[in-house]
Amino acid sequence: MRNGRGESARRAPGELEAEVLAVLWESDEPLSATAVQERIGGGLAYTTVVTILSRLFEKGVATREKQGRSFTYRAADDEPGLAARRMSKVLDAEADRSSVLAKFVSNLSESDEAVLRDLLRQNGG
Repeated sequence: MRNGRGESARRAPGELEAEVLAVLWESDEPLSATAVQERIGGGLAYTTVVTILSRLFEKGVATREKQGRSFTYRAADDEPGLAARRMSKVLDAEADRSSVLAKFVSNLSESDEAVLRDLLRQNGG
């Protein structure tokens, strides 16, 4: 990516991972690093794409399958699923889950609270 002066512009932290993940979400099939690189465009180095895909795999955000001497990747979850996993991870890191959940629920908007109540009813909660 280049800025107006022809110099390489740096992406914000996490921006490249988000771009790669978006490519995986858009695909109906697993993608190789080369396919991801082509879909992102912008002259991104192959090694950079492989590094990002490996990081996403290590974080559990992407799955991979051996194809010959390389891997193909797919998103482990859709966007709502990924957000839910992040929320669960935060809860898992807290010693007092009940207090965190209570504080979270007390800060919900009325409409979000109604959605949560409906979901709990549907799931027998």
